[in-house]
Amino acid sequence: MSTAAEPTPDERTLYEQMGGADTFATIARVFYEGVATDPLLKPMYPEEDLGPAEERFRLFLSQYWGGPTTYSETRGHPRLRMRHAPFRVTPEARDRWLTHVMAGVDQADLPPELDALLRDYLERAAHAMVNTFV
Repeated sequence: MSTAAEPTPDERTLYEQMGGADTFATIARVFYEGVATDPLLKPMYPEEDLGPAEERFRLFLSQYWGGPTTYSETRGHPRLRMRHAPFRVTPEARDRWLTHVMAGVDQADLPPELDALLRDYLERAAHAMVNTFV
């Protein structure tokens, strides 16, 4: 009876290499802990309970990095710019968003090369969401 060999590090998805569900849950949790007390960002979330937003963010990050496709199955295509269009995303809001999400990345404690890859993506995504300078 043969058993499947464990995948080598090179055969694992980025999602698996980054620590899977636990990593993205940590990032989303820490991010929304920051948002909850941020006077600029909190008003952008109409729900008093940030739990559903945290769950959506966790699902999005998980899917983007090669994990389960639950986000698309439940919400459709991410369409990040369209979903953020109703909100005034200024450079200050972007910077606050980055502060909170990077605190989550800090808590994830990823290997340096994966940490840099994730931070680069998040910075580029944050810059792309800016839709007003006033």
